[in-house]
Amino acid sequence: MKHFYRLWQGDLALENAFWNWAVFGGLVINVCSSAIFLFLIMAERPVLAVIIGYGFSVPYNFIVSVAVWRSAGRYAGDRRRADLVRMVTIIGMILLSVT
Repeated sequence: MKHFYRLWQGDLALENAFWNWAVFGGLVINVCSSAIFLFLIMAERPVLAVIIGYGFSVPYNFIVSVAVWRSAGRYAGDRRRADLVRMVTIIGMILLSVT
C-alpha cells in the first residue's frame, strides 16, 4: 500500500511510474479484466461483465495516469521527455479504457 500511495503522490521516479505501473501493470490489469469480461459475456452475464470489466481497469488507468502526470512534473531531466511520457500514458490509458 505504501508503494501505491507513493505512486499516487508522484513520489516515484518517472521511469518506475511509467514502465512498472503504466505499461506493465496497465497491460496486466487490462488484459485480465478484458478476459473476465469476455468470459462473463459468454456466460450470458452482461451486467456483471460491464461492472467487472470496467470497474477494475478504468479506475486503475485513471489513478496511474494521474500518478505518471505527477511524476513527470517532478522529473529533473529533459522536459520534452517528461511531456512525451505524459502524452503516451494518457493516450494509452484512454485507449485501454475504451476498448
